[in-house]
Amino acid sequence: MRVFAPGRVNLIGDHTDYTGGLVLPMAIDLGTTVRGERSGDTIVLRSDARAGTTEIPIDVAHPASAMPEWSRYVAGVVAELRPRQGFVGEITTTLPLGAGLSSSASLEVAVALAIGDERDPLRLARLCQRAEHRGAGVPCGIMDQLVVAAAVEEHALLIDCHSLARQAVRIPAEVSIYAVHCGEDRQLVGSAYADRRADCVAAEVIVGPLREADVDNVARITDDRVRRRARHVVTENDRVRSFTAAMQCADYVRAGALMIESHRSLRDDFGVSTARLDALVEQLCATPGVFGARMTGAGFGGCAVVLADRSAQIVGWHLRPSGGARVSEDSGAW
Repeated sequence: MRVFAPGRVNLIGDHTDYTGGLVLPMAIDLGTTVRGERSGDTIVLRSDARAGTTEIPIDVAHPASAMPEWSRYVAGVVAELRPRQGFVGEITTTLPLGAGLSSSASLEVAVALAIGDERDPLRLARLCQRAEHRGAGVPCGIMDQLVVAAAVEEHALLIDCHSLARQAVRIPAEVSIYAVHCGEDRQLVGSAYADRRADCVAAEVIVGPLREADVDNVARITDDRVRRRARHVVTENDRVRSFTAAMQCADYVRAGALMIESHRSLRDDFGVSTARLDALVEQLCATPGVFGARMTGAGFGGCAVVLADRSAQIVGWHLRPSGGARVSEDSGAW
């Protein structure tokens, strides 16, 4: 058996998914491959990029205690899926780890497809989201797992994270998408991610669901930090709508300007950028042929995403929109 699950880059809409807001991620042509066979009563996986081999019993009780540390994502999937038999194989990846390109969701979805029989993209994404909560202790939204499982070739995926409705948004061949690393690896475990989510919960106690709020509602919040967190979410949802419309009518200048606005909001209101990310975005936006750039993913390091015309000279990963995760019973070919 061979399974491939892509990574993702988020074009716009960060820290909106766990409040039921809008996001526009794109699955990419870099990802995680799991090869092997089902047998025994233990999941045994060796990784080329991550240190060590993991051995997880199919009846694992405490996935957050698995070692090495990366295997907690695997253990979380096993605990949620409860496969009928084990699996012996290897993990390879073309994704840079710690770059904010969703290597964790890619790993989760690839492992889930390899060891289980769930193929429905939405149920698969929900399972893997729970696995990350349970194994890694990160209270992530569903964006990463859902785009990894359900992406459409040559398109980004507009997701309403409340209804989980999805709309494919074509990425025209006349533009290029890049990811450029800022030089700081991103870490969610132990970061302030959970604190940001708690601030959003505090805002919703005052103004109700942020997906339904507007800037006038947000102005009622007296706590400055909570107000700024809420303002980012509300304005970011509006930017996702406007960015999608701009891409659909080929207004790439407008789309780029919205990316820059998004980065400023993530920096100033949500406080998840870093000095290196800020400097990188400024440098990229000054590059000829670049329409816009912003930090992508949860922040605290990692990559900036760039929208550019095909003439732009960018040193980074040139990303192409990929379809979602796929399975082949032949371990050598699709």
